[in-house]
Amino acid sequence: MTGTPPRRGGLVHRGGLPRRGGLVHRGGLPRRAGLVHRGGLPRRGGLVRRAGLVVVAGLVAVLTGAAPAAAHGGEAPQGTDYRAEVTSVAPARPGLTVRAVEAGVRLELVNRTGRAIEVIGYSGEPYLRVGPDGVFENSRSPATYLNRTLAEGATLPAEADPAAAPHWQRIDDGTTARWHDRRALWQESDPPAQVLADPTREQRVRAWTIPLRDGTEPVEIRGTLDWVPPPDPYPWWVATALGFLLVGAAGLLATGTAAGARALAGVGAALAAGGLAAIVVTIGRVVDAGASGVGEVLRGLLSGEFWALLTGLGALAAGGLALARRPAADFAVALAGTCLVLFAGVGNLAVLSRSVPPLPWSGELARTLLVLILATGAGATAAGILRLRSTALSHPPPTTPTPPTPPTPGVVVGPR
Repeated sequence: MTGTPPRRGGLVHRGGLPRRGGLVHRGGLPRRAGLVHRGGLPRRGGLVRRAGLVVVAGLVAVLTGAAPAAAHGGEAPQGTDYRAEVTSVAPARPGLTVRAVEAGVRLELVNRTGRAIEVIGYSGEPYLRVGPDGVFENSRSPATYLNRTLAEGATLPAEADPAAAPHWQRIDDGTTARWHDRRALWQESDPPAQVLADPTREQRVRAWTIPLRDGTEPVEIRGTLDWVPPPDPYPWWVATALGFLLVGAAGLLATGTAAGARALAGVGAALAAGGLAAIVVTIGRVVDAGASGVGEVLRGLLSGEFWALLTGLGALAAGGLALARRPAADFAVALAGTCLVLFAGVGNLAVLSRSVPPLPWSGELARTLLVLILATGAGATAAGILRLRSTALSHPPPTTPTPPTPPTPGVVVGPR
């Protein structure tokens, strides 16, 4: 037994190297279950890629719940079939302008006359006062509370008394007021009778007026409310599905090949186009809400449309990574595409089925931009996930060899 390596319990010495349970020393490097060293470096590619897929899935779940926050305010519509327009201010007052904003559900009055102009409420009482010293709201006017929401059934406080003397409260330091006015809207759930008789034809619902007061002189805002037949959303959904399949199919091409590299660049270009469309739509919503000038647009983007703007910029950046064929492009494309659909697409879905979008452009252009956002975002998500999966499958983790069965205690192993 001279020269035989000692063995105690489950410990067997072979070549001077100990073996314990699942720990085997090879070339001085330990091997543990799930971790294989090759050339002295651990291989974790499959684990990282699978973790990436889990992160994308988790972000989808989180962002789905946060998507409604991307809308521009709780009362901003995603689209309507009624077009409200201001036709005139009579008699005209130089420096006084009024227009419809936010797809027509608000009126915007800008007073640069140097005098205070009052908006008269529903019972003939002073409701708003706009002048050089700011915008004031009469807390005793019922219109103050009725106009705060588009929903019916607003509760009036005890102080709301149109016959009481006005109690003015400053709400803004500027010379611009924006408010909902029920006289310029159709708030019934069903269209008016003349529309029900022929809903396929554009037609006038009513002409409306809103009284103002310039000192002691009466002034009127005059406008119209028209029914605009809604579009058929089916062709737009078909276009979205075809675009999704076209972009997403690029993820089926084998990664690591010339065709796969070209496909990744194509997905990047499509995603960048979708990101640009998202930025255009986001700016358009801010402009339609009444912002004018670079400063007001920037404030509107940062305060009400920040996540949608960030999503568009992120899609542009991820598209650039894909065009440059960077190693992390697959994950970036999948993540940016998901965010693009949730933040810039889902919140604007009503545009596909409403004739008047909350944008300063035609409905056709708004729907084209939305289809581009949805198709490229969903397609990029699918392509990125398919490419991540393909990469993971092409580099499967090595199998762990079954360790030899320990010899029975008391049996001498090795040469005698």
